[in-house]
Amino acid sequence: MKRPACVLFDLDHTLVHYDHAVRVRTLAERCGVEPQRVLDALTLSGLERNSDLGLFDAEGHARELSRRLGVALSLDDCIAARTASMAPIEDCVAMAHAVARNAQVAILTNNGLMVRDHLHALCPTLSPLFDGRVFCSAEFGAGKPDPAIFLRSAERLGVSPGDILFIDDKAANAEAARHVGMDALHYAGPQALRVSLRERGLLENATEEIAHAS
Repeated sequence: MKRPACVLFDLDHTLVHYDHAVRVRTLAERCGVEPQRVLDALTLSGLERNSDLGLFDAEGHARELSRRLGVALSLDDCIAARTASMAPIEDCVAMAHAVARNAQVAILTNNGLMVRDHLHALCPTLSPLFDGRVFCSAEFGAGKPDPAIFLRSAERLGVSPGDILFIDDKAANAEAARHVGMDALHYAGPQALRVSLRERGLLENATEEIAHAS
């Protein structure tokens, strides 16, 4: 099986566990309102979706959320809440480090610019491995599974779609990547991912990381 030149990882539920309820609860605690108010202002109002599509940058997102809640809320509060909601999937992070010895690695995520611009604060385990190679739907104005986001990511990486392996926990996103010519895996857990990466020669010459991921 052909070894890809680049492996493009999804973020939430692929490299990290993500709990939206924890994010909402942390924001509520930091600004002193009920969690339902935060959920209404952040998610049900469409603000989160609009930020994911690039209508607000990180600072603008924090300002707009603060305005909708009617309380003082800073970007630091938003970063702290996102950080609290994320926990690395250690085996997958270790495999990403192993893969990086044999291919370029990057992240493609349906997220706002806060994830791209503050990765080092949100999840230090992923930094510096992915620094400068985090692509968010917000910067493209389109989210997975829109074919445009895959093609534009490939262009930014300087790699043809046929030389990219894309990994995502949503089957529809993996299928969309295949439609533009990428190799793609529907992430179903670290064990299955390890097998698939080995089949593609992506875990060769990386015994230390592989041992950590086993």
